[in-house]
Amino acid sequence: MESNAPRVFAEVPDCSALTVRQLVDRYATTCPDKAFAVFPDSDLVLNWSELQKTCRKLHAYLDSLGAKPGDRIGMLTANGRAALELFLGCMYGGFTIATFNPVAGEAALRYVLDHSEVRVLFADEANADTAARICGEELPDLKVVRTKATEGLALPAADRSAVPFSPGPEHDALLIYTSGTTGQPKGVIHSHASLLAGGANTMAAHHLTPEDRALCVLPLCHINGQVVTVMGPLLSGSSVVMPSRFRVSRFWDWVSVHHCTWFSAVPTIISYLLGAQETGADPEKKVLAHVRFGRSASAALPPAVHTAFVERFGIPLVETMGITETAAPILSNPLNPKVHRIGSPGKSCGNEVRISDGHSTILESGSEGEIQVRGHNVMKGYLKDPEKTREAFTRDGWYRTGDLGQMDQDGYVFVTGRIKELIIKGGENIAPREIDDVLYQFPGVLEAAAIGVSDSRYGEEIAACVVASPGNLIDVDALRAHCKKNLGTFKTPSAFHLMETLPKGPSGKIQRLKLVDEIQKSNTRDA
Repeated sequence: MESNAPRVFAEVPDCSALTVRQLVDRYATTCPDKAFAVFPDSDLVLNWSELQKTCRKLHAYLDSLGAKPGDRIGMLTANGRAALELFLGCMYGGFTIATFNPVAGEAALRYVLDHSEVRVLFADEANADTAARICGEELPDLKVVRTKATEGLALPAADRSAVPFSPGPEHDALLIYTSGTTGQPKGVIHSHASLLAGGANTMAAHHLTPEDRALCVLPLCHINGQVVTVMGPLLSGSSVVMPSRFRVSRFWDWVSVHHCTWFSAVPTIISYLLGAQETGADPEKKVLAHVRFGRSASAALPPAVHTAFVERFGIPLVETMGITETAAPILSNPLNPKVHRIGSPGKSCGNEVRISDGHSTILESGSEGEIQVRGHNVMKGYLKDPEKTREAFTRDGWYRTGDLGQMDQDGYVFVTGRIKELIIKGGENIAPREIDDVLYQFPGVLEAAAIGVSDSRYGEEIAACVVASPGNLIDVDALRAHCKKNLGTFKTPSAFHLMETLPKGPSGKIQRLKLVDEIQKSNTRDA
């Protein structure tokens, strides 16, 4: 559906002929001493010239180990200079960087190390022993190279110079695994072209310029951190500030001291910033006047949280939507707050988005269906799984996101839930997000998720899982009354579970299906 609204995004640059290597070489030539990345945990700064030198040194080192362009190289590290140099350096030399989540659990790590067939694995001090033990037991030919998360890559000099290799835009650049909430993780393959297309969409949606500076608090094992806050700055010639992890008490200090003009976060982080009581967690608005916008992605942003954040910090908050298979962004609200659609992750930028019946029929405005996307940012496919790759696309070539939504006449999409997460109570489809939004409106709620649990009368009944903000206690009776007032009796959860935390994927997205398993197991034990 074409939008009737005026153009609100910058022109998307054509990246179809570009590679990561070409961009690093470009800026190493035109602005060699300009900072590309700042690492506040170590006070290290990486400029473009240094990045180029490390990329070349990494290529020579991997060549000395017998790795060839096209081979997959593993990365199991926290954020930091070493991680960023590995991430870009492998792609620069024509290798495929395989990023693994350090907190995914040992069983998942064993699976992805074997499935990915990586030749070399770089692991930081927190993960190297576990990686070495797994490899010693099951993958004796996999070499583990130890790194230090907060330092740059310390590579020995190679005995010989590696033969230069310039990958093409179509060559594999990244292997990244989905969170695997419904089975084994799937390995998503992106090319240089699709990764840079995702970065170009970010650049256009947010009007990035060489003067911008992003704050990256999301892990480099996740597509948001990789594309939005690395590929976006790489394309625009701007810079990124990268601490090892998100910390509430340091967030605004990083923004202020390093003069970040924007940041990318997930709703969980935004909720924590909003509810924080630590020293430095409530800066004056004038201290943040240089921040152009904050960005929310990877999960629905409750309108109550959105509005409260903007009121408290005075920073425009741009809700977006992106997934691993599409190199992050597929939808974004414009920068201008006057044309935001609160509760919507926005409209397409740099790709095409449609609402379909699940196959190829396009639904009219206001009708609910599957959100589907087509564009240069879409993945090449799933590693070693042609059947799942075929299932992921419609007959006419659109990627099936598995998300349900509606599109208004101006092209804004409103996400109503996941197809697999719909609650079906008494034959009626209920979108969990509708209930989430009401739960978040209740004072003292930090995180909330509605789920469907088995019920003998209705087939499924609604349960609410709630985490209280620090220092708050949730009155369940008052919360139930709040839900009845705003949702009616039928949609009010039958049970409220007060929890210390909710299970999340690497992006911070709440994993409802894991919650369903937890609650149902608990109900079985208590029966």
